[in-house]
Amino acid sequence: MPRYARKKSQTGIFHVMLRGINKQTIFENDEDRERFLDTIGRYKKECRFEIYGYCLMSNHVHLLIKEFEEDISTIIKRISSSYVYWYNWKYERCGHLFQERFRSEPVESDSYLITVLRYIHQNPVKAGMVKVVQEYKWSSYHEYIKKPVIVDTTFILKILSDRIEKAITSFIEYTNQQND
Repeated sequence: MPRYARKKSQTGIFHVMLRGINKQTIFENDEDRERFLDTIGRYKKECRFEIYGYCLMSNHVHLLIKEFEEDISTIIKRISSSYVYWYNWKYERCGHLFQERFRSEPVESDSYLITVLRYIHQNPVKAGMVKVVQEYKWSSYHEYIKKPVIVDTTFILKILSDRIEKAITSFIEYTNQQND
């Protein structure tokens, strides 16, 4: 089967999905999740990209990233290679951790951007891991409500309102609505 070229995004924003090979677990514990987030933070500085959202599930990851200087393929290659190297060292294993190449969808409008972010944050609810979005620790949801650590929250919050308090309230309400 031929390999298709990755669709480019006019905005530079992509919804990226990384899945464990054979749907295997890629995060055995919280230390693994923290390491993955630290890796994103480190390469965010090096590669100069913005991250608008994430959700770390047990066997896959959702990222919402805006590329600038380096393309999305290079960014994800750096993040995933670094994490896999560490994971293989920690668990005394070798070989691939992620299935094939990552999937990505270009995000071309503000309305689709906030819809994708809601989808990412609702992923643990749909998987039956938690009852409400707020209960899940390993998504960027809390960075929008409290204090951002690796997520660039300003861009999306400004889409919702110019006033930060109103934007956060709108974000909470929108995130908890049914996503089609």
